[in-house]
Amino acid sequence: MSSAFSAINTVQRLPHASVSQENPSVSPLRSFLPFLGSTHKLRPKSLHKNGASIRRQSSIVAVSDVVKEKKTKSSSCLPNLLITKQEGLVLYEDMILGRAFEDMCAQMYYRGKMFGFVHLYNGQEAVSTGFIKQLKKEDCVVSTYRDHVHALSKGVPARAVMSELFGKTTGCCRGQGGSMHMFSGEHNVLGGFAFIGEGIPVATGAAFTSKYKREVLKEADCDHVTIAFFGDGTANNGQFFECLNMAALWKLPIIFVVENNLWAIGMSHLRATSDPQIYKKGPAFGMPGVHVDGMDVLKVREVAQEAVARARRGDGPTLVECETYRFRGHSLADPDELRDPAEKAHYATRDPITALKKYMIQNNLVEEVELKAIEKKIDEVVEEAVEFAEASPVPVRSQLLENVFADPKGFGIAPDGRYRCEDPKFTEGTAHV
Repeated sequence: MSSAFSAINTVQRLPHASVSQENPSVSPLRSFLPFLGSTHKLRPKSLHKNGASIRRQSSIVAVSDVVKEKKTKSSSCLPNLLITKQEGLVLYEDMILGRAFEDMCAQMYYRGKMFGFVHLYNGQEAVSTGFIKQLKKEDCVVSTYRDHVHALSKGVPARAVMSELFGKTTGCCRGQGGSMHMFSGEHNVLGGFAFIGEGIPVATGAAFTSKYKREVLKEADCDHVTIAFFGDGTANNGQFFECLNMAALWKLPIIFVVENNLWAIGMSHLRATSDPQIYKKGPAFGMPGVHVDGMDVLKVREVAQEAVARARRGDGPTLVECETYRFRGHSLADPDELRDPAEKAHYATRDPITALKKYMIQNNLVEEVELKAIEKKIDEVVEEAVEFAEASPVPVRSQLLENVFADPKGFGIAPDGRYRCEDPKFTEGTAHV
C-alpha cells in the first residue's frame, strides 16, 4: 500500500479524463479541480498583473486506480479485484445498516419519538465504513454531532444507539447523551460532540495516550490508533490547526478525516474557504495530505488502510479529505432549500451503496440474492432496535445529577437519594451542602 500513498503525493500533472464506462464508481483524475463530482467549478485566482493564472501544483490520484494498476503488474492472470467476497459483504452490510438506521431515525423523529436536533448521515456511509472497518476494538473513534453511524460502524449495538436517541436508560449513555453525544467506553467511541471542533483535541489526547503507553510506560503491544472525524466547516477553526501541529510534532498515531460534504449547514464550502483543498493543509504541518472520493468505499478503504498502517507503525498522523455529500438537510429540522436541486440530483446518482453493489455484482463476487438477504437481516435488526427502545424505561429523576459531579451524593443528591434542592431549608441557606 505504500505505493498508493506515494502516488497520491506526486506532483506530476495529470490530464483531464472522462468517467470510466467500465467502472463508473472510479472517478476520473483531475488536473486541478479537487472536487470529483461537484457541479461547481473552481476557478484559479489570477495572481499576476497580466491576468495569467497559476494552476494548483498538486494532483489528485484515484487510489483505486493505483491499486488496480499495481495488481495488474503483479499478476496479469488474476482479475483486478480490490476486495474479496467476504470483505465486500462486510462493507455492504455495514453501509446498509447505517442507511437503514438513519431512515428509521427520520420516521421516529417525525412521529415524536426523538427530540432536539437529529443530524442524519445518509450518503456519507462510505467514509464511516471505509475507515472504521479497518480498526481494532482497542482503537478510538471521535465523532461529531452526526455520529449515529460512526457508533454503529465501531460495533455499538443498534438497540443501544436507538435507545439513546429515544432517551431511555438502555441507551449507550443511559439516555443522557441523545443524538449528538454517542459514547461507548466498551467500544472506544469517545463521543459525539455538539460543537464543531470539540472532538479534535479529545482525539489528539487519545492518540497521545497511546504513544505515552507505548514509549513511556513500555507497553509494547499498545499500537492503538485514533480517528477524528469532522466536517469541512471545522477545518477553518483553531482547534484543527493546533491539533495538526501537536500531532505532527509528537508523531501521534491519529488520522484526521475531513468529511467534506461541501456544505457547513447552509454555507457552501467553496464560498467559505480561501483554498477549498483542505488536504493541502496536511503538508504545511509535515504530514501527508490526501484527497479521496468519499462516495466510493473502495477508494476510502485503500486510503484508510495505509493511513492506519502508518499510524500503527509509528510514522505519525495523516490528514485525509473525503469529498462526500449528505442526501438530507443539515438536520431533520432543516428544510434543505439552500442547495441546488441539480446538485442534489447529481450526487444521488453517485450513491455509495449502489456503487458498491454494482461493483460486486459486475465482478461476480456475489449474487443479488445474497445482498437481498443482508438487506432483510438489517431491516429486522433496525425494527428490533425500535421495539427495544420503545419498551425500555425512561431514566428516573435522580439520574439527572449523576455523571455531573465526581460525588453527586456529596452535592446535589442527599444520602437518602433525594435532591437537596427539594429540602425546604435548602433555599433558606441553612441546608448543609
